Amino acid sequence: MSTVHQPDLKDRPARLTVGVVGAGRVGPALAASLQLAGHRPVAVSGVSDASRRRAEAMLPDVPLVPPAEVLQRADLVLLTVPDDALPGLVAGLAETGAVRPGQLLVHTSGRYGAKVLDPALRAGALPLALHPAMTFTGTPVDVQRLAGCSFGVTAPEELRLAAEALVIEMGGEPEWISEENRPLYHAALALGSNHLVTLVAQAMDLLRTAGVGAPDRMLGPLLGAALDNALRSGDAALTGPVARGDAGTVAAHITELRKHAPQTVAGYLAMARATADRALAAGLLKAELAEDLLGVLADGGHPDQGDDGTTGTEGNDR
Repeated sequence: MSTVHQPDLKDRPARLTVGVVGAGRVGPALAASLQLAGHRPVAVSGVSDASRRRAEAMLPDVPLVPPAEVLQRADLVLLTVPDDALPGLVAGLAETGAVRPGQLLVHTSGRYGAKVLDPALRAGALPLALHPAMTFTGTPVDVQRLAGCSFGVTAPEELRLAAEALVIEMGGEPEWISEENRPLYHAALALGSNHLVTLVAQAMDLLRTAGVGAPDRMLGPLLGAALDNALRSGDAALTGPVARGDAGTVAAHITELRKHAPQTVAGYLAMARATADRALAAGLLKAELAEDLLGVLADGGHPDQGDDGTTGTEGNDR
């Protein structure tokens, strides 16, 4: 059962005509969710064949038109283009007179706040930055995933209620992000989400190399539990050889990675050092064990070895 707060009728924006400039994975999903809330998509623009097919699938019977015509038809325009393309798009639309006074102009970039829309603001538009903290597939499942999804919201103070109301209508939860904190906010999401995909993909590749037939089935429960523990407990959820100070095990890992997947070594070392720092600060990693561990990481996996070629910590699974 959804716990998303529903605004009072007096807080709800009037039913709006909606346009989408940039039919990537995000725009059609947001427009479809606004349609469920009673708004009316009227125009969408897309350049590639894939974006056009996506728009036709998720917004059937909504005409595909050039960006300037989207702005002519819509009260609320979603600018859902890549971050680097956004400033040029906004400037171009403002310069050509496509922006109408009183028009709600919404971008979904995580990097930018509302100031990137200043050229449109000077033309009379109402600027909103609404960034869904969600990964999108470009399929109808995205609309369902918006239920309870947090949105990073940045807008002029006088538009704050309107921005938050639109987010709630899409099933989301608004989180107010100041203009100056948008880059840090976006970096945090990229670190937690985008890099996670890389880590999981690397782990799956290594398991296949190790002979595991179904790495997804093996990792699923483990990663699900690790994520849940981390969200609940933070650094207290740290486990594994780095948090335990098992320098020999970590050295063995690095040796195997150099042999089978050398492209993963730099990432392993960086994450192990960061994990060691956090485990030390949290009191999980004992100082007397940290010295050997940090030495291994500094040497890139070449610890001082005993006469038998080990460091004496292999097989310790406490």
